[in-house]
Amino acid sequence: MILAGLGLLLPGALAGVVAIAAHRDAATPARTRIVRAVPAPSSLPAKRPVASPAPSSDPYIVRRVLDIPGVMKIGDFHWDETGVPDGPVVITVDLQAKVLSIFRGGYEIGAAAILYGGDDKPTPLGVFPITQKSADHVSNLYGSPMPYMMRLTNDGISIHGSPGMEPGQMTHGCVGVPVAFAKKLFHAAKRGDKVIVTDGERLDIGKAITAA
Repeated sequence: MILAGLGLLLPGALAGVVAIAAHRDAATPARTRIVRAVPAPSSLPAKRPVASPAPSSDPYIVRRVLDIPGVMKIGDFHWDETGVPDGPVVITVDLQAKVLSIFRGGYEIGAAAILYGGDDKPTPLGVFPITQKSADHVSNLYGSPMPYMMRLTNDGISIHGSPGMEPGQMTHGCVGVPVAFAKKLFHAAKRGDKVIVTDGERLDIGKAITAA
């Protein structure tokens, strides 16, 4: 299985909204273009309600996002935890932006372009605790290697490394990331840490990651 990443963008005032890739090449094919900003909330499907912001004391206040220039393409990732203190970990996956981000204590320490489920086997939205970890996992359904697997659901949805990622590929519902990034993610997250999967919500610096 392969899955898709999330660069969670939660609602908030337009001032200060993270829009790291608003300048990126609009001509890039939809399946391969990786951006870190999404349309204004008014353009998002009305059927996806957004939770109210958490109190200001929430430990998952977004304090920093990585400065990632240019376009993230399939197979790209960034990791920088320099100077970041210990703290609670939250992973966000934004299917619209096609990005997975990991935050520690509110600081983004890693981000990667992702693969995710196709229309016949979509990646589910919601908040999922990591329930199992296996560095050398092999899918019992498809016989495919799923290195650094972190399980999210009982029916097999997980985040895992995807060898040989190519533009246009889809998964059976999992979120697929580069193997080297998956290894870092695997060691940074633990069982019970939350993974928040959305479809284009906003994330504001200084605001809480609501679902966390």
